[in-house]
Amino acid sequence: MTAKTRDLPIGVFDSGVGGLTVLKALRERLPRESLVYLGDTARLPYGTKSAAAVSHYAVQATHALVATGIKALVVADNTSSAHALETLRAEFRGLPVIGVIEPGAAAAGHASAAGRIAVIATESTVQAGTYPRAVLHSRPGAQVLSQACPLFVSMVEEGMVDGPIAEQIARHYLASLFLDPPQQQRYDCLLLGCTHFPALEPMLRRILGPDVAIVDSATTSASAVEDLLVHRRLATHRDQGSVRYMATDAPERFARVAGVFVSWPLTAAEVELIDIG
Repeated sequence: MTAKTRDLPIGVFDSGVGGLTVLKALRERLPRESLVYLGDTARLPYGTKSAAAVSHYAVQATHALVATGIKALVVADNTSSAHALETLRAEFRGLPVIGVIEPGAAAAGHASAAGRIAVIATESTVQAGTYPRAVLHSRPGAQVLSQACPLFVSMVEEGMVDGPIAEQIARHYLASLFLDPPQQQRYDCLLLGCTHFPALEPMLRRILGPDVAIVDSATTSASAVEDLLVHRRLATHRDQGSVRYMATDAPERFARVAGVFVSWPLTAAEVELIDIG
């Protein structure tokens, strides 16, 4: 592998801004790597689209990222990870492609002491059933239940990641899994199956207490990317990486909402508006 290839950025694709949690995890774990992020904000949410449409959009987004020159692709969108991963691997042979579902599912399988794992996600991700299948693949015999939390995405994008209203909604969603049943019937692991949800993790940890393991698919995906770079000898040797942002619509809103997901300032002028088809 040439030094020129190793110094290429990692592409990160999401239907909107939620994948910035994955970008943040990548920056924290791999500070030397450069990253280019594409949010298909013109066509979000993907969760309401057909599997065929999602695959088509994901291919278009990947073409746009490949045109910038990338050495690997991280599909930070759960819906695309559920429906388009194999299509992308077939279309872009030779490009390493990592989704967020498999790393998170594997980590949950290891983190759960009793094998009772609850997945919270959007309705479309729950209906796809991809997370339970992935968890059972890594831990056969586990008891896996998926819970749709549709209000969480809007809450996070409005910056409501804590406070009385956010906590009341969270308790409503989590009560039947963790709070109301007798101790022996409760789930002991919570898998955050949406890239928006890590923003709620501090509040969720406070509600659930120390006996529940919380698995963040953003962090586990960053770990999987690190393993891939080492295995394929793709890790850069530069001192510090850079980040490039692209969006297909509304860079002003992208920059505003980004503040919920990342810990550094971002202005609309830093978000490149592109057309991917």
